[in-house]
Amino acid sequence: MTTVYLNGRHLPKEQALIPVEDRGFIFGDGIYEVVRVVEGRIFAWDAHAARMANGLAGLRIDATGADSATLRAACERLIADNGLAGGEATVYLQVSRGAAPRTHHFPPAGTPTTVYAAASPFKVNPALRTQGARAITQPDIRWARCDLKTVNLLGPVLARQAAVEQGAYEALLHRDGMLTEGAATNAFFVLDGVLRTYPLSHYILPGITRQVIMDVLGAIGIGCDERPVPLVDLPRVSEVFVCGTTTDVTPVVAVDGRAVGAGTPGPVTLRIKEAFEQRLYAK
Repeated sequence: MTTVYLNGRHLPKEQALIPVEDRGFIFGDGIYEVVRVVEGRIFAWDAHAARMANGLAGLRIDATGADSATLRAACERLIADNGLAGGEATVYLQVSRGAAPRTHHFPPAGTPTTVYAAASPFKVNPALRTQGARAITQPDIRWARCDLKTVNLLGPVLARQAAVEQGAYEALLHRDGMLTEGAATNAFFVLDGVLRTYPLSHYILPGITRQVIMDVLGAIGIGCDERPVPLVDLPRVSEVFVCGTTTDVTPVVAVDGRAVGAGTPGPVTLRIKEAFEQRLYAK
């Protein structure tokens, strides 16, 4: 029996009911996180919790019942109760502004938030990690606060669907002539021998895996220029990789049907991938 967490209770998934007037359902008015679990250990919890707190503050959602200690305890119990303490898993957490009659403005003060979490087993795709993935490019049609991890994901959904329809794994997004990030990942590029990635701003998600990678780079002596790569320079890029909580470091070997570099995972990507995985799987 699968159990989930809903508003302070652990209960069977089939009994977890959310009102149809919940603003997460009606408006996409909520924040979410996905955390990685390795052998029962939640990876980079503090960073995920801080990002969720920042997102809730950014949307002005009351964080009562969604503080770091409460959410972590809920996640750890879900991992144990669902038999996921061995191997790998993920936990999805979502906090919406709660249920109230539909109005565009906020509901009355004191309206309880809806706090939900669910754990699932996770399996790495080794071929994708070692052989590399294909990507396409798509216009970045998302709203101007991509730094807030909201549950309203229509832009990424449409971009990922376009990728699937073209036999690709990811869509690399571009805005104002600059490559920003993937539909569901952050992206790094090697151009003229320099590792580059879009700087933190309202236009990209402050990815937790991205954050870990930036720390790893210092440890292995690789510099990174946080400067956008122009879309017109993409044909000159020699390496691309995308990263995320369920993506780790995934090399991209072709974009829009054109090989990236030699069409195989590049040396910089492989060094970063190895260093990141050592951090992820450290005991």
